[in-house]
Order: sequence, then C-alpha cells, then structure tokens
Amino acid sequence: MKEIVLVIGGCRSGKSSFALDYANKHFRQKVFLATSQALDNEMEQRIKKHREARGPDWATVEEPAELTKVLASPNTDYDVILIDCLTMWISNLLMAGEGEEEILSRAEQLVEFMRKTPQSIIAVSNEVGTGIVPENKLARVFRDIVGLANQMVAACSDIVVMTVAGLPQVIKGKLR
Repeated sequence: MKEIVLVIGGCRSGKSSFALDYANKHFRQKVFLATSQALDNEMEQRIKKHREARGPDWATVEEPAELTKVLASPNTDYDVILIDCLTMWISNLLMAGEGEEEILSRAEQLVEFMRKTPQSIIAVSNEVGTGIVPENKLARVFRDIVGLANQMVAACSDIVVMTVAGLPQVIKGKLR
C-alpha cells in the first residue's frame, strides 16, 4: 500500500535515522534521493557517513535540484523513495538564484508528483519555524519558504512524524 510520510524535526533530532529505519522495516526495494552536495570537506564527510549508514541494499540518486525528474522516472523497480532532505533542496534552489515564487511553485509540483508516483515516499525536512527570527533577509526568506513547503508536504502526507531528541512523535496519521 502506497503511503506518503513526512519526517520533520530540528537539526540532529533523529529525522534521517528514523526515516531510514522506517524504510528498512517496511520496504524491500529502496531508493535514497540525496539532495546534499559535497561543496566542502565537512559535507563530504557527512555524505560519506550517510552512505555508510544506509548500507548496500539502497540505490542512491544524487539530485540537488530536479526532484520531480526523479519522481517522474518510469523506473518502478523500487517500493519507496526516501528524499533527504527538502530543506537542503530548497537551500540549493535559493542559492542558485531562484526566487520565493519559483521555489514554492516547484514545491507544489513536487507534491503533485508525490501524489502521482506509484511508490511510497518518505520525505525528510527540518522544522525551521521554532527558532528566533533570523537577522538577515536571505535567512528569513529561506525560513519562510521551508515553512510553507513543509506545510504543503504535510497536507498531502498520510503520516507526519516529528522527531525530538531522537524520539519520534506521530502528529498525523498512524505508523504501521
């Protein structure tokens, strides 16, 4: 049975670990859709650790911007696509010069593809609205776009899980 799951939480809250564990427990053929880019040594190390944590039974697609192209792929040899993470995807688009309207339009398209694709989707994203108001405009725009995109994805999700200190809290739907 197809399901759309949003896993949301703060930095280092256990989002990715929960998403991986959930996918490993419930799906056999898995694709990890990575949005991070190794732009410096520290990110290279993070990406390496994430790859090792996934293990060999995961296919990996690295795509920092064109998520809908991956979801529109005719390849149906997998049961689930885990997108990690929407926050980095939005950051990539913003840093490439895309504006708020364009990014939110992309988020709407992503939600539509999430609904249409026959595979289950697990999307990971940061909750960015619980902190202080950023001091600069770019950071405020980023926070606003991520918050609105998260709302779109949460609305179309069957299950929304918020992780806090490594503890998953279901806030919409029911885990199987």
